[in-house]
Amino acid sequence: MAPAAGNEPPMFGAEPSLLADALLGAGLPAAAERHLDQAASLYHRAELAEQHLYEAKALAPDHAAVLIGLYRFYFYKGRLEEALDVACHCLGKAARDNSLVADWHCVKPGDADFSNYAAVLPRFYLFTLKAYAYLQMRLGDVDEGHAAVQKLLELDPTDKVNAGLLLGVWQRIGKSDDD
Repeated sequence: MAPAAGNEPPMFGAEPSLLADALLGAGLPAAAERHLDQAASLYHRAELAEQHLYEAKALAPDHAAVLIGLYRFYFYKGRLEEALDVACHCLGKAARDNSLVADWHCVKPGDADFSNYAAVLPRFYLFTLKAYAYLQMRLGDVDEGHAAVQKLLELDPTDKVNAGLLLGVWQRIGKSDDD
């Protein structure tokens, strides 16, 4: 659902393989997949695209492909509050799928295989938390965004998901370009 190359949302933009991965893509009803395809092809007609996304969600309300489609749609349309709502839903799903506590503040590095980039479900959690952090900062809650970035760096100390970029943004808040 990308309108322009190189302008990827912080969740899964650089990770198209997550959508195709059997663990996240398995079990998507064919009708839901058709609605996602229609939404992508009708991106320029927002109301129709959104209706197809709602239809897909009705058929597969907790499926990662549907949630990612909704997130990307809202993100690209500049509807960041709605993107944040979807990111929160994804964070809950990712916590459940990884058998983690619901509150991301309480997740510890050993709670899932966060160090293994090939471990799809922990990576889904990390990318979702990154999206959450990014949106919190964009929407003005820089303290919450910073806390989420700090948690990301705790869970992923080698920074495979590039949370350090968001930390850099946070560090530059309130500074001029000359600083």
